[in-house]
Amino acid sequence: METGVHLRLRTRRPNKVNHAQLTREMFPNSLPLLAETDPLRPHGTILLVEDETFLLEVTCEILESAGYRVLKTRNAAEAISAFRQFQTIVRLLMTDVVLPGQNGRDLANDLRSICPDLKIIFISRYPENVVTRHGIQEDGMFYLPKPFSLQTLTRKVRQVLEQEETEESNA
Repeated sequence: METGVHLRLRTRRPNKVNHAQLTREMFPNSLPLLAETDPLRPHGTILLVEDETFLLEVTCEILESAGYRVLKTRNAAEAISAFRQFQTIVRLLMTDVVLPGQNGRDLANDLRSICPDLKIIFISRYPENVVTRHGIQEDGMFYLPKPFSLQTLTRKVRQVLEQEETEESNA
């Protein structure tokens, strides 16, 4: 059994061409994706929108390993189509802010017009102050900076979905 594996993801864009590199490094004290003491594996369906194929695949794999179902899409048009088909089970939209065609913020607004309580995590390589300055942060909308670790990703998703469960139980 291999323990202490850490993935570091880097995206390079020389000459505006997307390239991705995956490196594996061993850290003896790293934590597993889900601690063996976690009472219940998380659950739910996440609509993931990311135009960089490598990052889309890796993020999807991490989330699926953590117990989530993931609908993978590369742009807003695909996301809207998937959402219309599966809106009864989608609990979270996780979208890049900058997408080809329609941006992540406009996509979130469109999906929120269909489902006002939809939770949203914006992911971006831009600093949070740049993202939030354009009105990203609203109730039920969160920010996760790229690059992110396995733990940071799963912690943020769990935090957002647990907030949803708390709000439902208080209603």
